Amino acid sequence: MSGLFGKTRQAWYKAIKRTEQQQMQALLVVQKVKQIRKELPHCGGRKLYYLLGDFLRRHQIKLGRDKLFALLSEHNLLIKRKKTRRTTFSYHHFRKYPNIIKKLEVVRPNQLWVSDITYISLGASFAYLSLITDAYSRKIIGWSLQENLSATGPLNALSQALKQRNEGKSQPLIHHSDRGLQYCCNAYIEKLQGNKVKISMTENGDPYENALAERVHRTLKEEFLSYYFYFNYEEAQAAIDKAIRLYNHRRPHLSLAYQTPAAVHQEGEVFAYSV
Repeated sequence: MSGLFGKTRQAWYKAIKRTEQQQMQALLVVQKVKQIRKELPHCGGRKLYYLLGDFLRRHQIKLGRDKLFALLSEHNLLIKRKKTRRTTFSYHHFRKYPNIIKKLEVVRPNQLWVSDITYISLGASFAYLSLITDAYSRKIIGWSLQENLSATGPLNALSQALKQRNEGKSQPLIHHSDRGLQYCCNAYIEKLQGNKVKISMTENGDPYENALAERVHRTLKEEFLSYYFYFNYEEAQAAIDKAIRLYNHRRPHLSLAYQTPAAVHQEGEVFAYSV
């Protein structure tokens, strides 16, 4: 048969061996991906490719990013997006502040904080997660889970964020949010002003004006929380605490040159960009 196709017997066996080796390497990569996904359940393809770097070099596996995506697709390991639920209600009598961060260049931690609220499925109902994220480092610095959409959650998250702001209090800080009732109410505004934090809000309900905060929420839910069903508040709280630790200290970010938010927030590497 080898002669019939113009090939030597050695070439035939070499091709078989190469095919077997490629199949074995593919299985090794799939197993490694599943191992990474145990800790980072919704880690996307590009971040997986970065995290697999040392593993591929150690096992002398040549695998490009396109081939990795094909391998993920073959084994049904690609990530699917989910729909969201509205949590912002901006029809109220409280004062709404202008957007002062347009074209702002962010050059350090604790220069700009972005805030938002998202929902977490909780049995037959929902709980609501308030987050405050440092725009420079992408680190989540304040969070609170509540069983309603009152201002309690955002206020708790803000208090937690303010406590970690030990250094650089003399430098200006801007807090940016949507125009929701929780962020415009007297208690929230007074807390910001009492800590000399400038206030910025989205205009005309444009979601792109608070895109970073919404992206952090989406990442947290899709990559860490979407695989689990929570029967009660305590289960959800424990899962969110763990998810935020992994997000801050383990998950590499493309925008941070694959560093973690915690590392960039602490070291203050230079990643200047415009909002």
